[in-house]
Amino acid sequence: MKLDAIQKRLLKEIADLHTVPEGAYNIRSNSESVGRVSTENIEIVSKEDVSGMDIYIKPNTKNESVHIPVVMTKTGLKEVVYNDFHIGEGADVVIVAGCGIDNCGNQDSEHDGIHRFYVGKGAKVRYVEKHYGSGEGAGKRILNPGTEVYQEEDSTVEMEMVQIKGVDDTTRTTTAELAAGAKLVVRERLMTHGSQKAISSYVVSLNGEGASADVVSRSVARDDSYQEFEAKLIGNAACSGHTECDSIIMDQGRILAIPGLEANDVDAALVHEAAIGKIAGDQIIKLMTLGLTEQEAEEQIINGFLK
Repeated sequence: MKLDAIQKRLLKEIADLHTVPEGAYNIRSNSESVGRVSTENIEIVSKEDVSGMDIYIKPNTKNESVHIPVVMTKTGLKEVVYNDFHIGEGADVVIVAGCGIDNCGNQDSEHDGIHRFYVGKGAKVRYVEKHYGSGEGAGKRILNPGTEVYQEEDSTVEMEMVQIKGVDDTTRTTTAELAAGAKLVVRERLMTHGSQKAISSYVVSLNGEGASADVVSRSVARDDSYQEFEAKLIGNAACSGHTECDSIIMDQGRILAIPGLEANDVDAALVHEAAIGKIAGDQIIKLMTLGLTEQEAEEQIINGFLK
């Protein structure tokens, strides 16, 4: 792969990649695939009708991973990519995605990634998606991920969604359909600053007996940034669901949390929690007595909160 220093830095930020990853991968740079490898159990195939890929993971594939990061360094570039994951019955795999944009120009750069997961019976998936922006240009760094999850019986999906720095505008939409015994766990970590805007929307339908979902967002809004978090759980059977929004607000930041619980079965047990507040003064004072400045104390608290 031919990657410059900026592209390599972006890959490190979004996928912890220092070298070519082991296992299956497709690395996309400025709307082109710059490296792809399939394995015996994981096949990556380009779509013919739209930009994107189909990733086929054979049944009972264990302890394997697939990396599909995207980096963009050209200003004014806008793309929509459709990636479908077909995870076979009984598989247990890790999928690492994410997008990094370095925009040093005056035009907006935008990546919209639509990911669909078809998770077979009893399969387990850990999905990591990190977003990162950099560059001193006036053009925005825009990321709009759309995620659809379809889980068959007794499957498990764990999703880690991270956006900590540099993304000017993002709208994240996630929908999930869970069959009997299926389990979904989402951990979102988000920080906005400047005039950035971030909107997250989750709609999870618990359709089968014993299905469960746990959707938790932790976020920090600084400066004049705005965040919106909406989580809706729909209990259509004897199931359990929990959503939580825990946020720190600073400066002139604004945060809107919108809970949604819909029970369509007498045995659907659904819970929502939300807390928005500033950093407690006694926390800062305690750290300042240990020798930190007020700014250093704030950063320590925020870093610990977003871990």
